[in-house]
Amino acid sequence: MPVVLKEIIPWGRSFDEYRLIFDLSPDDLAGRTLGCGDGPASFNAEATALGHSVVSCDPVYTLSADEIDQRVRDRYDEVIAQVHKNPEEFLWDYFQDPDDLGRRRLGALQRFVGDFEAGKSEGRYVTAALPTLPFEEGQFDLALVSHVLFLYSEQLSFDLHVKAIEELLRVARQVRIFPLQTLARQVSPHLEPIRTHLAQKGCTSETRRVPYEFVRGSNQMLVIGRS
Repeated sequence: MPVVLKEIIPWGRSFDEYRLIFDLSPDDLAGRTLGCGDGPASFNAEATALGHSVVSCDPVYTLSADEIDQRVRDRYDEVIAQVHKNPEEFLWDYFQDPDDLGRRRLGALQRFVGDFEAGKSEGRYVTAALPTLPFEEGQFDLALVSHVLFLYSEQLSFDLHVKAIEELLRVARQVRIFPLQTLARQVSPHLEPIRTHLAQKGCTSETRRVPYEFVRGSNQMLVIGRS
């Protein structure tokens, strides 16, 4: 049985997960990177500590660090309980078991919370939501979208996906989106129509396998280049 979520929830992931999810090389992170929909991920905090240039944006950043922390913890038991009920839906190699998943998610959250206020004052955490971003054209070399587009295809319309991706291509030279499956473990019905739309606009797109698979069968990202 797929995990059931009625709304988009903030759920933090680590720098190492981002590295695998988006198949990131040191060269990929050499320029300016935008993490769109990062929520309480520790990607920005860890990447910044390593000397990378990262800006994260998310509508949840209108809240304080404590409020974001509480919002995640309010939903934590529900999400982990669903994973406990459906362990066969996941591959247990990166994470040992549902409890290890939970510990590491809370670890990423803690790292994020400790960095958020300083990072916000430095302009590394920006309150924004697709499909409208407050960034200049071509401001970033790479935009990463983790667990928002395609995953929430039932909640987010095809038109919103198109507008969001066009906006991401406005601000970044390349866009990478993961995963391509919906919450129901099916390839998003928006994927191929969006690829057709991008081709008509002169943009390139390819599905690329990545060295990360937690949800069974979910191991591909979409890589888009602007015309």
